[in-house]
Amino acid sequence: MTFSKSFPKTDKKTTYPIWEEISLSNEEEKKVENLAEKETISQMKKCISQARQIMKETNLKDYQSDLINISIALFEKQASHSVYWKEQACKDKFDEKFKN
Repeated sequence: MTFSKSFPKTDKKTTYPIWEEISLSNEEEKKVENLAEKETISQMKKCISQARQIMKETNLKDYQSDLINISIALFEKQASHSVYWKEQACKDKFDEKFKN
């Protein structure tokens, strides 16, 4: 099943937007997923590093479970890349298709 997202398109004939659905091809979706996966791994490594720094600066004991819990909390705040990247790819396709 391919990823799709709808965007409003304005028309001079009406004040109401016309919603255009933009879908990614299987190849486009796979490409975006691969980019998102690489970014996710990079972000998680960064979150672990940040968690280590936080623990060091706040004199917390260096327990691995605490490190991972802090990392996950940071990651959840910074992540959700896969959907974001797919939505951005759809937006780029929409903008390209309906250039004014």
